[in-house]
Amino acid sequence: MSKMSRLLPLCLLLLIPGQTSSACPRSCSCQGTRVDCSGTSLTSSKLPASFPSGTTELLLHNNLLTTLPNGILDDLTALHSVSLNRNPWVCDCSVLYLRAWLLRQPSSLNSHLGVNCSSPPHLKGRLVTYLTEEELLDSCHYWYCNLALFAQVCLIVFLMVQAALLVTLVVFLKKFEKLSKEARRTAEESFTAEEAQKENEYSSL
Repeated sequence: MSKMSRLLPLCLLLLIPGQTSSACPRSCSCQGTRVDCSGTSLTSSKLPASFPSGTTELLLHNNLLTTLPNGILDDLTALHSVSLNRNPWVCDCSVLYLRAWLLRQPSSLNSHLGVNCSSPPHLKGRLVTYLTEEELLDSCHYWYCNLALFAQVCLIVFLMVQAALLVTLVVFLKKFEKLSKEARRTAEESFTAEEAQKENEYSSL
């Protein structure tokens, strides 16, 4: 009995990781293998980091999701029903994972239904699965171009500030040199005047 009592805590410790991996996410409700996170105002940043590995039905509809983190659904191998509709999906580079995952699912899953773009305006209303990679990569290129343009503007402003500081420094040095010359000339003139005064005093003696 003593050996059994010693082994029991070890067995419990070994079981803990499996229990935590199948825990129901805080913002969702779970019944068996059904995980319901619908209508909870979930955003992409507040989405659970993972779902129970044995999930067979996942409800994420009617939320505020704009994108899904890469790989979040890859481990749900038992999944046979998922709802992602009524979310404001942003169809740019960030939706590439969602599109790829939907395309890998069997048509019987119907997971692509209602997964429409909310932005950008020229893609609004389009089904994510029907988007081409070129359309999505174009949005990435626009983003990179905007970033590059912003970087160039910042560089130009930085160079202009540097040039203004350099001009200010040159003007200051010229003024300082001019003041130094005037001070030196004044000192020489006062020294010459003192010498002349001393000579006059010596000559009068």
